[in-house]
Amino acid sequence: MEEFDYEEIVKATENFNPRKMIGKGSHGMVYKGVVLKDNIKRLVAIKKPSQGLQSLHDNSKLENEIRVLSSLGQNPNVVNLLGTTSTSYEQKVIVMDLMPNGTLHDMLHVNKTPPTWHKRVEIAMQIARSVQFLHEGKPVVIHRDIKSSNILFDSQWNAKLADFGLAVKGVDSVSQPAGTIGYLDPCYTTPDKLSTKNDMFSLGVVLLEIVSGRKAMDVCKTPASVVEWAIGLMEEHVTMKICDTRVAVPSNMVGTISQLVRCAARCVSENEDERPSARDVVLGMESCLVEGVRFLPLWRCVLVWLRKKKRKLIMSIGANRQRRIRCIAQEEEEEEEGEGDAAVSMTIKQVLAESDSIR
Repeated sequence: MEEFDYEEIVKATENFNPRKMIGKGSHGMVYKGVVLKDNIKRLVAIKKPSQGLQSLHDNSKLENEIRVLSSLGQNPNVVNLLGTTSTSYEQKVIVMDLMPNGTLHDMLHVNKTPPTWHKRVEIAMQIARSVQFLHEGKPVVIHRDIKSSNILFDSQWNAKLADFGLAVKGVDSVSQPAGTIGYLDPCYTTPDKLSTKNDMFSLGVVLLEIVSGRKAMDVCKTPASVVEWAIGLMEEHVTMKICDTRVAVPSNMVGTISQLVRCAARCVSENEDERPSARDVVLGMESCLVEGVRFLPLWRCVLVWLRKKKRKLIMSIGANRQRRIRCIAQEEEEEEEGEGDAAVSMTIKQVLAESDSIR
């Protein structure tokens, strides 16, 4: 971890100019800046205590974030700590990799274009892996504030878990319950209730948020809690009604989305013992994705349709054109999975259309 000169940070943020601010919360304010690292200019995010904490001379959240992040190895799904400034309270900031593409909260609830289902599944997997990384560390790290506004996107739109101000290393029974309403585990009522299961509840809420496009807590809706609303629909056996209606669910993703909802439901179970570990969630999602890839490629569906449902039509277009269709399908099967789906579909349609026009 590198130590940055405070004057360099002041210059990089134009003396913490409000125009440079890219994030603000109860624990800290985040600014965008450019620093020189290894003789290379680098865009970074610079976090300092919020004005409220500054007035109280409370630097504990920032110090805790530094302590936890500096103890972690690098992980592709956790925000990367680059360094800090001097140890004096007035000049204490932390420097992290810049996440230029905003938060998951904005993607789901602010942006005009909602994410695709493929992107949602990818994000869910990345978040689950970040939690697995924390929970399998030695010592274990419990984040305590997993929520959509603490999930950031890098320049490649990869999701990373951020804001470790409330995180705890090890199961520290002294720590008072903390978190955000809507994501906070209702079982976490006393210090001795602290466990990884608290994070799993919050993860479950985020998964439901991803699937539904609904906020974790929305007082304009009844019920206000996404958990209460989603569990009610599952009990009525209309699970797919949980899905965000702004984007149609592709038929080949119904199984994957259903599995995602089931994982979320287990995570938010009132019975802590029934909640899965982060590893269980990751493995469950991975197996579902493998099954989807194995059994639902588009070109295979096209061939089944041609062979079983349109056999008479195929026979009528002549032996030569049958061979052309088989060759197309065989060549596409040898290509990398998924890359030729659209091509084979369109090419076969073209052959059929050509045959119809000749006849």
